[in-house]
Amino acid sequence: MKNELAGDLTLAEGKSQYDTYCKRILANKIILAWILKYAAEEFKDMPISQIKTCIGSDIRISEVSVLPGRTNLREPEKITGESEEDSVPGEGELCYDIRFSVYYARQKERIKLIINVEAQKEFRPGYSITTRGIFYGARMLSAQKGIEFTGRDYDNIRKVYSIWICMNAPDYIGNAISEYSICKKDRVPGIPDEKKAYDKLTVVMICLNPDSKKGNRLTKMLGVLLAPGIKAKAKIHQLENEFDIPMENDMGEELNQMCNLSDYVEEIGIKKGIEQGIEQGIERGREEGIEQGREQLLTQQVLKKLSRGKSVSEIAGELEADEDTIYRILEKIDQ
Repeated sequence: MKNELAGDLTLAEGKSQYDTYCKRILANKIILAWILKYAAEEFKDMPISQIKTCIGSDIRISEVSVLPGRTNLREPEKITGESEEDSVPGEGELCYDIRFSVYYARQKERIKLIINVEAQKEFRPGYSITTRGIFYGARMLSAQKGIEFTGRDYDNIRKVYSIWICMNAPDYIGNAISEYSICKKDRVPGIPDEKKAYDKLTVVMICLNPDSKKGNRLTKMLGVLLAPGIKAKAKIHQLENEFDIPMENDMGEELNQMCNLSDYVEEIGIKKGIEQGIEQGIERGREEGIEQGREQLLTQQVLKKLSRGKSVSEIAGELEADEDTIYRILEKIDQ
């Protein structure tokens, strides 16, 4: 049984850099574990499988507002329908793409970090991403008052990371990773260095360029994961075999969100197909309109079964259609 990540990749085929699909894919714990391994110094010596277990269950996608006064609302922000959030021109609603907590042990003490991961299609969207990352990090710090610490107990401020994944970086940058953090610099030596007192905010920039030959394991993995030109089946194969990222859920314990989403897609598709069929039937004749509606319905059914990991022969058998018809539909979907 394909796991949630495999389902998300199948759903996002050809659209992995689209905002919603990209967030869903990046929010998988195994992918977040990979990012933490190479972006957060606290996890650099820890196996990815262990990092995954450190990630909390509070992963939020486009639910937590960046804006002052709205970050700590008791109920999740709505991400569909009309929004009460202020908008930033060209950016939509100002919410963190992905925000979650992660825990690790240090000298028998359980340490909590707050992580923000952002996906950006452009390296220069009209401002410096580094500066925006600092703003996001500062907001995650200030929003902790009354939640992580109270009064003047500033020592309990949790360290935050704002990690930005910039796709389509220019050639002169290529695949690259940079870190921006607070450090101590002595003007006149004498003050003891207590790193944990000031090491509270780090911004990490991860740039991806499909034509670049440089980089490390993380940039290579993300390059495959987010490449719009690679088929889902090929991505799944590469991620499994080259990066040891599991794509099978043998125990069947996880809910396959892809299945739930594809049911909705199919429902909307059926309705849209019938409506289109009726409209075209009026213009071109009833028979042609009905045929259009049937093809729309069949296409949505193929999409649903494909997302569940079905082969072409299995899909053809279950829909009582010949394989040539299924291949023809898949070609249209690719186009």
